[in-house]
Amino acid sequence: MTAPLPLPAIYASHVGIWLADAQGHARRVDRGEAIAAVAGTPHILLGAPLTGDRLGYPDLSGLDLLELFAFLYPARFAVPTPAGIAAALDLDAPKVEADVAAFLPHAAAAMLASLDDPDWPEREGAWHGLQALARQRWPWASLIQRQAAPERDERWLFARLPEWEEQPPRGQPRQVTINADDVTTRLDRLTGDGAERRTGQQDYARSVASIFAPRERKDAPQMLVAEAGTGIGKTLGYLAPAKQWIDQSAGAVCISTFTKALQRQLARETERLYPDPATHREKVVVRKGRENYLCLLNLEDALQGGFSGRAAILAQLVARWAAYSRDGDMVGGDLPGWLPALFRRNGTTALTDRRGECIYAGCPHFRKCFIERSARAAGQADIIIANHALTMVQAARPRDGGAPATRLIFDEGHHLWDAADSMFAAALTGQEAIEIHRWILGPEGKSRGRRRGLAARLADVASYDEAGDKAIQAAIHAAGELPGDGWLARLAENAPWGAIERLLAAVRGQVYARGVDAKGDSGYGLETELADPDAELVAAAASAGDAIEALLRPLMALGKRLDALVDDPPDWLDGQARARVDGARHSLGNRIDTLGAWLSLLGRVGGPADPDFVDWLAVNRIDGREVDAGLHRHWLDPAKPIADIVYRPAQGVLVTSATLRGANDWHDADIRTGARHMDGGVQHFAVPSPFDYARQSEVLIVTDIARGDLPALAGAYSRLIEASGGGALGLFSAIRRLRIVHARIADRLARAGLPLYAQHVDPLDTGTLVDIFRADPHASLLGTDALRDGVDVPGDSLRLVVMEGVPWPRPTILHAARRAAQGGARYDDMVIRGRIAQAFGRLIRRSDDFGQFVMLSPSFPSRLLSAFPPGTPIRRLPLDEAVNHVAAANVERRKSAYPAFSPS
Repeated sequence: MTAPLPLPAIYASHVGIWLADAQGHARRVDRGEAIAAVAGTPHILLGAPLTGDRLGYPDLSGLDLLELFAFLYPARFAVPTPAGIAAALDLDAPKVEADVAAFLPHAAAAMLASLDDPDWPEREGAWHGLQALARQRWPWASLIQRQAAPERDERWLFARLPEWEEQPPRGQPRQVTINADDVTTRLDRLTGDGAERRTGQQDYARSVASIFAPRERKDAPQMLVAEAGTGIGKTLGYLAPAKQWIDQSAGAVCISTFTKALQRQLARETERLYPDPATHREKVVVRKGRENYLCLLNLEDALQGGFSGRAAILAQLVARWAAYSRDGDMVGGDLPGWLPALFRRNGTTALTDRRGECIYAGCPHFRKCFIERSARAAGQADIIIANHALTMVQAARPRDGGAPATRLIFDEGHHLWDAADSMFAAALTGQEAIEIHRWILGPEGKSRGRRRGLAARLADVASYDEAGDKAIQAAIHAAGELPGDGWLARLAENAPWGAIERLLAAVRGQVYARGVDAKGDSGYGLETELADPDAELVAAAASAGDAIEALLRPLMALGKRLDALVDDPPDWLDGQARARVDGARHSLGNRIDTLGAWLSLLGRVGGPADPDFVDWLAVNRIDGREVDAGLHRHWLDPAKPIADIVYRPAQGVLVTSATLRGANDWHDADIRTGARHMDGGVQHFAVPSPFDYARQSEVLIVTDIARGDLPALAGAYSRLIEASGGGALGLFSAIRRLRIVHARIADRLARAGLPLYAQHVDPLDTGTLVDIFRADPHASLLGTDALRDGVDVPGDSLRLVVMEGVPWPRPTILHAARRAAQGGARYDDMVIRGRIAQAFGRLIRRSDDFGQFVMLSPSFPSRLLSAFPPGTPIRRLPLDEAVNHVAAANVERRKSAYPAFSPS
């Protein structure tokens, strides 16, 4: 074994704090001694933000092993725990927490040994990156300096990245009908020789084959809404007919998901279709929104002085990763999810295109751009794995990603309603308006970065084209009515500038006059209906409408002028100028769409209501601090634009999930998916889960925990987690209650050897928290809605799900309108049943799983019991008995795992 680094180390958890000296001798210390030690001497540690939180010392810095791992092994996966690092390095993990501090120098030495390994695959670029990190005074730089300079100069990152090539557009698929028997045969090959033939999966695959039949008339796709219970194997069930159709038709299929976790799973499952890695990269492409990918121009700016301090170190580590990344995906891709968290997310968003400022072909890195490469690869791929939002964007705005696919598969179809609710909404708020202001005028004050105003981006158009220059100048003049920096402070002082700020001030005044604090809690947002507006709001809306029209007219004129320049290019329009014009046309169209939606929304103020929409006014607050204000519009039924914009142009559509139907059979599914808006021809198919829920699970409804009793709630979580020996997923509907419960029980559980992690508490992203939870069967995880779906933790690591109570919908204006339109309490029950079913679905993922679902609700309505699979044992009982049930199940589990085990 490599000798440990002769440096001190620190490890802190909820159990205690340990320091190891340079000779590797560890001892337990109190918080004061630990802070004094790390403040005076850099220590080796594992995750500075999390260690700092445990110490109560947020400014902690030192030799972070995770930063070293990110530098030496870019684009490699590791769970950011002692056991996870040990597994990644093929070391023995420490058995007890008291040994972790002494283990960290061993892990550091093992990592640094890679520098002397001739087969180290990530050597290229390391020396150049190290010099840059040394200039930023990265703590590890002096320890890595023994790396010899390469014999030849290393290529600069942007020279090493491959260029994409233009390809001719893919032809239309042939019109074919696939044979159901061929689908069954292909499914047998995919599941593998000797695999058990699952009748439900075969029936599902044969049913899915129907969406690949030729369409009989325009705007009437072959459509199937299918529920496949957990464990059916629906992924291979729809991949088998999809691949059969691809082979026969030479067409492409778009598979859309809601969660990044399912995107990753699909990427793995499709390896069965294309076992050769090179072929898989060519035939299967994962697509996400632009804001998920590294922007190379932003990275170059950051590397050349745009970032400073810790953000500059992050930029260098991201540059190391970019050279080895598969696709440049920074959110859910091969960038370690814990890496941005090490820098408190300082600078991460500035490395992506979150503000729509891309200059497209005008960028010097355009031919190497990860986003453009992904878009072009998708144009040639057999299978495109996208998310619901991007699939809808491409259908609504083909210029954003090409023509919509002809065959669409929506997995996690129960989330289509929520995805459409966000996609097709409109909001005229201060934050939205100031983005358009900055897009037109450029940054204000001393803002840094490469953002430029419209005139700077189109300087050549302004110089050579009189009509274009007039339109640009008119837009700049009109943009003066939009909010500028400091608008929130001016609203608070009732001293708005410009027509839009005066509108926002009127909105704010009416919201505070009419809005009611939920449960008297003044720390969160306020809203009120857009009904019977006062005279001040009506007048402000009219003035704002005039201002927006005055801005919209020159932008539309500019768009027409840019189109004319491209169609009939003048002599001065060289390649670079055309690239800038193309980029401006793209982003201009998005802004014109937004301004048009704003005008439609303002027309509602003082006018008649549109029955298709719900409009309201809101002031957004976080912990009592105002962050935004404005008008909002959502579809009353967001599934309606899905049917019109997404389904109708397609040739075939599958909407599938494990939880689609409700108590009213397909009625609820047709509402949530939009199938009811299609003119006949929609087929339905359902196959139940093969799991034996009567044997593999039980539901315990605890009847003696009063709603709102936080000490009792915390005590219940603690006792249940202890009884199960960890492996618990705790779900909350409010972040505040989650934090209170975590603060009360984390230390107690840690002393029992049961680590507890939590969203909104631990400085880690959700994906990393799930990775840690999955890797440690003694760990438990608390979270909110994001953990209710898309978390796949089969086996022993998840054996208990605890919900704090019935997940009632928030009583918002939007929810009230939809409730009234969809049958009142029946609509509420549909929403709640769906949430409970999804939460329960986390529990049993394999035929050998056993799990318990605990609902802490003294008055759980019997009508909601249909959310659980038929046959599931359901018991109402007090907490003491529930704890005994969980403890007894844990004893049986341990007996099964260790036959010699005896609880005595």
